[in-house]
Amino acid sequence: MTEEKPKRDDAVAVDAVPATIDGSDGDFRIYLGDDRKNLDCRFYENKFPEIESVVMVNVRNIADMGAYVSLLEFDNIEGMILLSELSRRRIRSIHKLIRVNRNEVVMVLRVDEDKGYIDLSKRRVSPEDVAACEDRFNKAKAVHGVLRHLAERRKLYLKDLYEKIGWPLYKKYGHAYDAFKLAISDDNPVDPFEIIDIPEDFKAELKAYILRRLAPQQVKIRSDIEVSCFTYAGIDAIREALFAGIQLSTENMKIKINLIAPPIYVLSTMTYEKEAGINLLQKAIDAIRESISSKGGKIDVKMPPKAVSLREETELQAMMDRLALENEEVDGDEPEED
Repeated sequence: MTEEKPKRDDAVAVDAVPATIDGSDGDFRIYLGDDRKNLDCRFYENKFPEIESVVMVNVRNIADMGAYVSLLEFDNIEGMILLSELSRRRIRSIHKLIRVNRNEVVMVLRVDEDKGYIDLSKRRVSPEDVAACEDRFNKAKAVHGVLRHLAERRKLYLKDLYEKIGWPLYKKYGHAYDAFKLAISDDNPVDPFEIIDIPEDFKAELKAYILRRLAPQQVKIRSDIEVSCFTYAGIDAIREALFAGIQLSTENMKIKINLIAPPIYVLSTMTYEKEAGINLLQKAIDAIRESISSKGGKIDVKMPPKAVSLREETELQAMMDRLALENEEVDGDEPEED
């Protein structure tokens, strides 16, 4: 009598099966389940954040003691922003300070790894901390998206990819995002993926997706200025000064100057390098100042050069359209005949 093989239950069906991939010295586990649990993993090698570090969280629930949150960079482990750590000011309504489902930047006060308690503070975070954390989080989220895509396509454990690819790159380059950018740069002679032990077809697929996901996007740099001249040179001096700024355009960054309404002008340029664009517009402003000052005029910088968002550009365009409409002649503006 033959022995009947046991039926494979759901727990076994979703278990990991070690599978050696040709060209690799290590093993990647193939995931057999359909519940996508293989795609869960923290961003960084440390399981818990360090004390006094700044992290990104998502507010899940607001209670009497404070707000329960998920640490987005650490596989959504739970933490709490204590009520006393929400604000430096007297709290009249907790719901005005923090809202469910909104992301917040907080500081880590205490970590109990055994019990899983993480106490957090919102009031101790400075504006500089917020900017640095948001930049780091957005980069880490982009890295996470690339590795998650590879894990999903090949039915692998995301944690294995972090151990083989992500975390070694974090150690070597400070941030895996920087390594990814180097991997698709034409000017970089060194392949950052040389330090990781994965098959060549993995590397090829990884680079192809990074190129699609992280290809550099142009940003718009803008500055608002007022240029005036009440001497005899007048408008000719203003025109000459503005052309002095435009002449500093480069092959890759063209400077444009648009009139909003006298004496307000907008300088702008498109660039892949934010800092280079800001520096170029600053040089253009300096050239305009030198030229207009020599003719007895002056320049006031209303908004220094900076990268602008789509919303700011939409507002600018709306203002320009409104001013253009106001300058148009309407039927009632025609002079009366004698």
